[in-house]
Amino acid sequence: MDQTPSGSSEFNAPGKIIAVAVNNTNTSIGLVENLSVTRATSVPSGSPDHVAKAAAGLLDADPEIVLLASVNKAATPAIAEALRHETGMSVQQLGEDMPVPIAHTLPDPVTTGLDRFLVALGAFAVVGQACIVVDAGTALTCDFVDGQGVFHGGAIIAGGQLMLEALADKAPALPSLQISDMPSPLEPFGKTTDHAMLLGAQAAARGAVRYLAERYAGFYEAYPQIIATGGDARLLFEDDDLVESIVPDLQLIGIGAARSKLIGKADGDDDEG
Repeated sequence: MDQTPSGSSEFNAPGKIIAVAVNNTNTSIGLVENLSVTRATSVPSGSPDHVAKAAAGLLDADPEIVLLASVNKAATPAIAEALRHETGMSVQQLGEDMPVPIAHTLPDPVTTGLDRFLVALGAFAVVGQACIVVDAGTALTCDFVDGQGVFHGGAIIAGGQLMLEALADKAPALPSLQISDMPSPLEPFGKTTDHAMLLGAQAAARGAVRYLAERYAGFYEAYPQIIATGGDARLLFEDDDLVESIVPDLQLIGIGAARSKLIGKADGDDDEG
C-alpha cells in the first residue's frame, strides 16, 4: 500500500534537507530530497539530545539546512537549540521563520496545527489530485484537500492509543493496553476483553474515516483518494479497502514540499500558496 512520491515539478527543489517534525509524543527526523525521504527515524519529543544526535547522523549526506516544524511548543526551544549545537547548522522553523505555503479556506484566526497543513501539503505533492489525508498519531486527523491543493479542514478524533487509555482510566475493570499489541489481522469478534478493546479502537478509527470520507465526497461531488500516515496508520488501516495508500513519512515529505514551494516563489513562481 506504500506509495513512492513521483515529485511533480512544482515541488522539486535541488539539495537535501534534514527535516524534523516535532509532535506531541514523538519527533520524526529524516533526510528529504525531491520529496523522497530516506534514513527516517523517530525518537521521543522529550529527549532533545536524542533528536539532535539522530539529525547529526545525517550530516554525511551534506544537507543544506535543518528545517523544523513543531506542534509541541514546550519541547521546541530545547530541540532547536540541541539541533544547532549538535549539527553546527542553521535551523529554520516553519511557521516561525517561514510560512507553510498551502492555500486554505479557514477563517481567521487560523488555529489548525502545522502538522495537519504539512501532511496535507505532502499528500497533494504525492498524488497531485484531490485527496483525504488521515494522520494516525496521538490524535487521528482526517482532512480534505481539493484538486487545486486547497486545504478545507477536517476532523480531529482520539487516536487508537488514546482511546485505549481513556477506557482503562475511566473504567477501572478494563486493562491497560498498548495499540502496538494489536494482532494483524484482527478476528471479527472480540472473544477476550483485550481483543474486544483493540477491535473497538480499530473499528472506531475506520468507521470515523468512512463517515467523514462520505461527507467530503458529497461536498466535492467525487470520491477523493484516501492516504494514511502516522505511527499507527498500519495498525489501524492495513488492509482497509477504503484507504488506497499508506505513506509512512508524509509529514517529512510535507516539510520538503513546503521548502520547494517557497524556493519556487522566491524564483518567481506564480503558484498560490
